[in-house]
Amino acid sequence: MKMLWKLTKEASRYKLLYAVAIFSTCCLTFINLSAPKILSSLTGIIENGVDVSGFEMIQKLALILLILYLMRILFRFLSSYLTHKAAWYLVGDLRNKMYNKLQSLDLGFFHDKQTGDLMSRVINDTRDFELLYAHMIPEMITNIVTFLGVLLILLSINWKLALITCAPIPLILCSGTVFAKVVQPFFKASQKSMGELNAQLQDSLSGLHEIQAFSQEKFESERLNQKNFAQVKAMLKALRASAVFHPSVEFLSSAGTVLVVFFGGTLAFRGQMSVEDIVAFVLYLSLFYAPVSGLANLLENFQQSLAGAERVALILDTPSAITEDKDAKNIENVSGAIEFENVSFHYSNQVPVLKDISFRADPGMMVALVGPTGVGKTTLTQLISRFYDPVEGRVLMDGTDIRHVTLNSLRQNISPVLQDTFLFNGTIAENISYARAGATQEEIEEAAKAANIHEDIMNMPEQYETKVGERGLRLSGGQKQRIAIARAILRKSPIIILDEATASVDVHTEKQIQKAIRNLAGKRTIIAIAHRLSTIKDADLILVIHEGEIKEQGTHEELLKQKGIYYKMNEAQFIQEEQ
Repeated sequence: MKMLWKLTKEASRYKLLYAVAIFSTCCLTFINLSAPKILSSLTGIIENGVDVSGFEMIQKLALILLILYLMRILFRFLSSYLTHKAAWYLVGDLRNKMYNKLQSLDLGFFHDKQTGDLMSRVINDTRDFELLYAHMIPEMITNIVTFLGVLLILLSINWKLALITCAPIPLILCSGTVFAKVVQPFFKASQKSMGELNAQLQDSLSGLHEIQAFSQEKFESERLNQKNFAQVKAMLKALRASAVFHPSVEFLSSAGTVLVVFFGGTLAFRGQMSVEDIVAFVLYLSLFYAPVSGLANLLENFQQSLAGAERVALILDTPSAITEDKDAKNIENVSGAIEFENVSFHYSNQVPVLKDISFRADPGMMVALVGPTGVGKTTLTQLISRFYDPVEGRVLMDGTDIRHVTLNSLRQNISPVLQDTFLFNGTIAENISYARAGATQEEIEEAAKAANIHEDIMNMPEQYETKVGERGLRLSGGQKQRIAIARAILRKSPIIILDEATASVDVHTEKQIQKAIRNLAGKRTIIAIAHRLSTIKDADLILVIHEGEIKEQGTHEELLKQKGIYYKMNEAQFIQEEQ
């Protein structure tokens, strides 16, 4: 209930829509309660014999009924449309809030998450709130008002028969409580399996090239089939429980009708009830049990909404490991100095990744990180952008601990070029200018020339308006990487991080990129990760990282003279290139 109350506060911004909708619902209920009374009055007139005055009264009652039914159209429209409008706006708000929350979470949160499951939470689970706020709440209000209204009317007609009518209600409420406890785990399992199905589908579509290349279509089809029918079976378990509950409620409601028919008939036989009252009682009886019977649907929708709400709340309530200080300030006029002071880091598994890392990069320096795969080079660069925080020590930018500056201002001063280049499904120009909104075409082309991709682009049919496809599917690996470099150059930030920026290019292109990097040297601070030592041999400082520690450091020539790890790496690469 605490969670639902929290989410209800989210809906409070649409309180005017809900107020009008609730008013319309109450008016609609009043009309529904009035109609049987008018019909029973008509029965009384006919029973007593229709004279001229009686016929005039019938005409008046018919006119009143017509007006009521016309008004019912208006109030039903307002009740239905306004609740749906408010509910869908709430769904849209929650989706935005979920997305913004996911954007704010640290990278560690995503280590054990699947994209498809997160998408399912943002799209499918939030959609269940439409059930809650557009159907359940209005129906609940209608049912409560109708139930109480009909109960008062029945008591006014014949209180003994009204009490007999209420006899099945405790049994219906008890069965509803049992149903809620039984069905909730099934709906939670269904929501979870839907997330897993989305995750599997997203994974399969993303890896379609690999699936076809390795002839694994049958295997992937069977795997998706398992996830698909796991979701189907989970939903069917919930629906099986509903299929038992619904007829049970209908039977109990029908039992109430049987009691009314029997005891009402007995009272009529004894002359204790008029035909008019019996007709009114029977007409109101369907309205009386409708809200109780509707309890089944309400409980089913409630459990489904609750299952989705829990999955949404898990995201919204997740604290980010990376937060800004209350007194965090924007860092401005950054020269590009970076310093690591005794930095150690590990992920949630507590296995050390970096151990006591200390170095300084002065403005305009190029610092290269080399070493075997998995020794923490990429993690080190991610600490600079504060995607993670050190477990021990601190990272400084221009002498300021980066934990004391705003994330936005920090990252505005850093341009990354990652090994796994990501391009958005847009044009080449849009992808390059993504780094700096409002960049002119001339500036985009200058950045492309600096990254040695301009000629490739001009040879394409649509040049800078060429669509790159999802994740840059229509471009080669080398083209994607050079576009990413152009994007970083265009940003004109004082710090550039190159994570294997030349890994997917040929030797000729690599030399051109090296030339572009040399042009930036001295103007911007460059932190470069490279396996090809030829890429970073002109670096001002080379850090050799092994098992999370800096084992050697110096220039290319200095490290060769030491004849240590770097020397062996250089020799091995030279032999490999010769072969």
